[in-house]
Amino acid sequence: MMKRIGFNKPYLTGKEGHYIYQAVLSCKISGDGVFTKKCHDFFESKFGFKKVLLTTSCTDALEMAALLLDIKPGDEVIAPAYTFVSTVNAFVLRGAKIIFADSSRENPNLDVTQLESLITPKTKAIIPVHYAGIACDMDVIMALAKKYNLHVVEDAAQSIDSYYKGKPLGSIGELAAFSFHETKNIISGEGGMLTINDEKYMKRAEVIREKGTNRSAFFRGEIDKYGWVDIGSSFLPSDIIAAFLFAQAEELDNIQEKRKLIWNIYHDRLKSLEEKGKIRLPFIPGYATNNAHMFYIVCKNLEERTNLIEHLKQFQIQGVFHYLSLHKSPFYLSQYSGPELPMTDHYSDCLLRLPMYYELTEEDVIRIAETIQNFYQTT
Repeated sequence: MMKRIGFNKPYLTGKEGHYIYQAVLSCKISGDGVFTKKCHDFFESKFGFKKVLLTTSCTDALEMAALLLDIKPGDEVIAPAYTFVSTVNAFVLRGAKIIFADSSRENPNLDVTQLESLITPKTKAIIPVHYAGIACDMDVIMALAKKYNLHVVEDAAQSIDSYYKGKPLGSIGELAAFSFHETKNIISGEGGMLTINDEKYMKRAEVIREKGTNRSAFFRGEIDKYGWVDIGSSFLPSDIIAAFLFAQAEELDNIQEKRKLIWNIYHDRLKSLEEKGKIRLPFIPGYATNNAHMFYIVCKNLEERTNLIEHLKQFQIQGVFHYLSLHKSPFYLSQYSGPELPMTDHYSDCLLRLPMYYELTEEDVIRIAETIQNFYQTT
């Protein structure tokens, strides 16, 4: 029987259960235990983030960012329409109006050449999404933010261990949000992280993360009692989740090496189809690095992608499409009054994600590539 190749399979390093056991034995399994601190130290040390706080999800990290920036009704926030709903929902919850930017022709990242035309006196923040871990042109974005006095929050959900001109993604904007969902390079099942690159947000971020209380300062012995001092919610994860994540973080370099190997095999095996004009492969600008978060191809139209997905399915291979255009979503369609976003719609109709996970073998990847090549030989 033909081996089925699913889209994703969580990778276990072998240390997750051991560390979880240690966390349980510590009798401190709520938030900010031993393994939470180990994770904070790891990410701050490895990537030079000024301060990190683990969260229960990337969504929560983005919601914390919206609270820290005091987003209010009437504020406008610019974000790509080709992204996951959490990118913008965090700001909609605070009453913001989302100004959707189109994607570029080169890749699904927002088109920075159109960005300045979207800025108005009501604009409060720009939320660049580094799709597939490939950096947006942050020099342009940060220059516009400085010119118009705007905040920048990097949605770096897919971007661990990826760089822009030598700077780690998530270290450039004032704030950034990462995901450790089970589809990401390193995982904790669910989980996320807020990186704070401006000192003025650090104390308040701790308060917001602790339900609006100054409990973190109390446990450090900085105050003799704690109370309710601000708005907030329960954004910090159990130390059990942090224990799982730390086992993954310790193996980050090994995981990245294998994922990049898989990515390169895909690219080498499929580049002939791009050269023939059949498909487009991921484009990585010279200022960006590739963290091998995903491998995707871009088909010519929706019908072709639908047929290719079915073709792969017949050979026990799961390919999946990605985001639907948010400006055309059932929730936001009646609120959207902007222009057509043709590249967003193009990626929504034509982008196809291929299986990408640590335990894929070279033979698996070659089989997937050959199945795609066979499809295009008959179309």
